[in-house]
Amino acid sequence: MAPEDEKHTSFRTPIGIFCYTVMPFGLKNAGATYQRAMTHIFDDLIHQKVECYVDDLVVKSLGRNDHLKDLRIVFERIKKFDLKMNPLKCAFGVSSGKFLGYVVRHRGIEIDPNKIKAITEMPPPRNLRQLRSLQGQLAFIQRFISNLSGRCQPFSKLMKKDVRFKWDGECQEAFDSIKRYLLNPPILAAPIPGKPLILYTAALEESLGALLAQNNEEGKENALYF
Repeated sequence: MAPEDEKHTSFRTPIGIFCYTVMPFGLKNAGATYQRAMTHIFDDLIHQKVECYVDDLVVKSLGRNDHLKDLRIVFERIKKFDLKMNPLKCAFGVSSGKFLGYVVRHRGIEIDPNKIKAITEMPPPRNLRQLRSLQGQLAFIQRFISNLSGRCQPFSKLMKKDVRFKWDGECQEAFDSIKRYLLNPPILAAPIPGKPLILYTAALEESLGALLAQNNEEGKENALYF
């Protein structure tokens, strides 16, 4: 916290008036400010050795032998800017882990099984609020579901103003098809430089969709993320 801005964070307590000397996470712009700071601190390492989102940080390495060296570089940067780490929330030398609600492995990015379970075990929505909750959960994993907008098309009629909520057979079939799809969700892999890309497109009356894929070194086709 800049010394001249400390007074703007003042708050009153029974034992006196206090202010913050570092930015607290309760302020409206704290997240954006913290992200800018992290982007500045890890500027040349982001997308190379580090991925960060606010206070979530992942150190990545192409090979096991490089990981200790990469960790040392990141630790030196953290020490330089006097950042603190909670050891109870750290894991080192792992081949997979959860990051921002996804499971990151050497072969690609997968949906968190808990999120899949939450949808597959969900009963049919009984009102508009529950339908919006379902759509919010689907929106979070939309990149893993092909033609999600087309699959959710039957739900759109229930979202219109002054329409009575009625969950019919068409809505139930769309809901069940999404659940069946999530029983075997795709894994999103990073593109391999130099290999040809495969573009899939789908055009329906209600929606358009596209998917980029690529054959990996084993000849298996993978969906890609960028």
